[in-house]
Amino acid sequence: MKIFLAGIMQGSLSTHAVHNQSYRRLVVEQLRKYLPQAEIYDPWSDHQNSLDYDDDHARQVFLYHNRLCGQVDLVLAYVPQASMGTAIEMWEAFRHGKLVVTVSPLEHNWSVKFLSDRVYPNWDAFFAELAGGDFLRWFQAARAAKAERAGS
Repeated sequence: MKIFLAGIMQGSLSTHAVHNQSYRRLVVEQLRKYLPQAEIYDPWSDHQNSLDYDDDHARQVFLYHNRLCGQVDLVLAYVPQASMGTAIEMWEAFRHGKLVVTVSPLEHNWSVKFLSDRVYPNWDAFFAELAGGDFLRWFQAARAAKAERAGS
């Protein structure tokens, strides 16, 4: 299982700054604990200085991450508020038939609503299903169903 951890970074900030990324450490810990077989790609871990990249390098990283979202098994997206970058990552996964799970209170946002296979209102709800095994069972069934539909 390959997981891309998508989530708001710059959002609508107009300054040379990013949103707090500390949630990523806990998410990766929980995923490793309950899905030890998973390969997790967290773009923040490799690109914490991305705001300082020159335009060519930043463009390469941006486009690489978008391509990667179409190749993984699951995009796990954190969208506490609108995020154009995360929406694009979700779209790439969606259009390539990959699963998208979103943690967001924005249940009426169309990107969240229509690109997600499953939406959790917060991390606690996601972690509860992860710890109880319900998430893994859902993932396996949903992945098999998507593969079957793609083969039809």
